[in-house]
Amino acid sequence: MRPLTERRAKPMLPVADRPLSAHTAKTAVDAGASRLIIVVGYESDAVCEFFGDEFAGVPVEYAEQTEQRGTADAVRAAESHLDDGPFAVLNGDALYDEPSLTRLYEQAPAVGSYRVADPTQYGVLYTAESDGDTRVTGVVEKPADPPSNRINTGAYVFPAEAQAWLEVGESERGELELTDVLERACEESTVAAVPFERWLDVGRPWELLEANEWKVGELTRTLRGEVHEDADIRGDVVVEAGATIDAGVVIEGPALVRRGATVGPNAYIRGHTVVGNDAKVGHSVEVKNSVLMAGATVGHLSYVGDSVLGRDVNFGAGTTVANLRHDDEAVKTLVKGELTSTGRRKFGVVCGDDAKTAIQTSLNAGVKLDCDATTTPGEVVLRDKSE
Repeated sequence: MRPLTERRAKPMLPVADRPLSAHTAKTAVDAGASRLIIVVGYESDAVCEFFGDEFAGVPVEYAEQTEQRGTADAVRAAESHLDDGPFAVLNGDALYDEPSLTRLYEQAPAVGSYRVADPTQYGVLYTAESDGDTRVTGVVEKPADPPSNRINTGAYVFPAEAQAWLEVGESERGELELTDVLERACEESTVAAVPFERWLDVGRPWELLEANEWKVGELTRTLRGEVHEDADIRGDVVVEAGATIDAGVVIEGPALVRRGATVGPNAYIRGHTVVGNDAKVGHSVEVKNSVLMAGATVGHLSYVGDSVLGRDVNFGAGTTVANLRHDDEAVKTLVKGELTSTGRRKFGVVCGDDAKTAIQTSLNAGVKLDCDATTTPGEVVLRDKSE
């Protein structure tokens, strides 16, 4: 997710009107969770400040994982907070649908499953059929030759005994893996494989866009801010109280304009766009299917498509984002130094906090600007750019 996570934890990245992990927590509560234990580490203060002592009507406790040694180590950090009974574990950077999560709780011990086209990038479940039910018999991480396309969603309900199984050895990746605890659970009891209707692992910037497409798509038209009589608001658009929509603006829902944001005059917003708190979209700007985080500014005469702009990013006049390859192949971007396909025909740019472009900057599809990166007037950016 870098550069978006250079100054905050990934689960705190915004998805629609709240952090990613807040969607996970709310779904957990709606499905029946009676309290939440949040394991924190990197940039923990922001997590604790957001969730507080109570969230969605249930108490919240915190456990600190001082060194990020793996998922089993994270759960072990929370062990002292657990009751004596079964316990659920959810990845804080994934989205789950509520009906499936409810079924997971009901069928405990259980693990969530989901079918994907390419299971080689995930933990793949070994399963067996018994009396019409599907049970998990094991799991293998990122196999070159997957036994199936049914993957582990990172949603578990473990039996009470599993609290004694958290002392695991290091995996080949040098981490303490929760999947080792799952393997032990499969040996000791019958673990149900619960198919999820909808699930999304949000690990890379284009998946953050997909997460926003999911959650912004669930919004219902609500106009509480100041909307000029000459603005054209179409479909399920949410304009929060304190936001301002000026004359000549066209917004095609679903879209979200957050508190303190200003749009227009004569701007065009469309396609699952989020204009964050205090963000600004100015004259003759078009923004499509993008996330503008808090304080981001696209002042005038610019185009932003299928992109993620971090906090306080500023695009100079005439900045243009490319979001489509001429050969119609999926856009690629660098992830940990490797050119990686986004799987998306349209994907623009990713800008870290406080990045700034000068006038008439052109940004190629798949480019990333680091936090505090700048461009010069008329610059054409074809590769990732650091400060």
